[in-house]
Order: sequence, then structure tokens, then C-alpha cells
Amino acid sequence: MPAEGESTYPADWLQIAAEDFQRVPRRLAEGDVTDAAFHLQQALEKYLKAFLLSKGWKLERIHDLRALLEEAARHELSLKRFRRLCAEVSQPITFKSAIPSSEQSLAVRKWKPISSGPETSLN
Repeated sequence: MPAEGESTYPADWLQIAAEDFQRVPRRLAEGDVTDAAFHLQQALEKYLKAFLLSKGWKLERIHDLRALLEEAARHELSLKRFRRLCAEVSQPITFKSAIPSSEQSLAVRKWKPISSGPETSLN
């Protein structure tokens, strides 16, 4: 059951997800890989919840990306291709330790988003 005041409108979740997603490159530019990983996880969680809400899903207090993705894949099989991503993003320590501290500043300078953000259309 959603907490009091939590929206069940997909568009609201998309807006919040986009805000989290926009924080990722800023945090990377600041050298804060841990916070970037956190906001990436948050964005993916909210994008998945928006998608599920658009399919009539009843909002739940769940933060497990893998479980959310499996539920979403019941509606759109092509989403299964993101299993590895969701598994890796669910383990921020792996994300952080994937780049040795001596190389983090170089990785941050070279990192460029592919686009301004994930598609926000639910159609």
C-alpha cells in the first residue's frame, strides 16, 4: 500500500526519476561515485514504478530493482535484457569498486551520457 501522500500517477514518478537521473552525471563530475550510484538506482526504481503504474500495478513499497524488473517484464518481455544492469546497480559497492580510486577522476572526465536521459514515454 502506498504511503500517505505518495502519488500513484506515472507522470509524477517519471518526473522524480528524471530528477534523480540528472543528478548522476553531476555527482560523477564532482567525483562522488557512491552518490552517483545511489541516484542511478533511485532513477531506475522510479522509472520501473512509473511503467508498472501505467499498467495498472498497485504501488508497493519495494526497492528491489530485480523484482521490479521481473514484474515489468511480465508486461513487456523486451525489458528482460536489463536484468544484468538492475543486478549491478543494486550493488553500489560493486559499481564504486569497479573503478579504482586512482582512475576515478579520469573516468569522470571521460564519462558522457548517451542522451539527456531515458525515454519518458510510457507508450
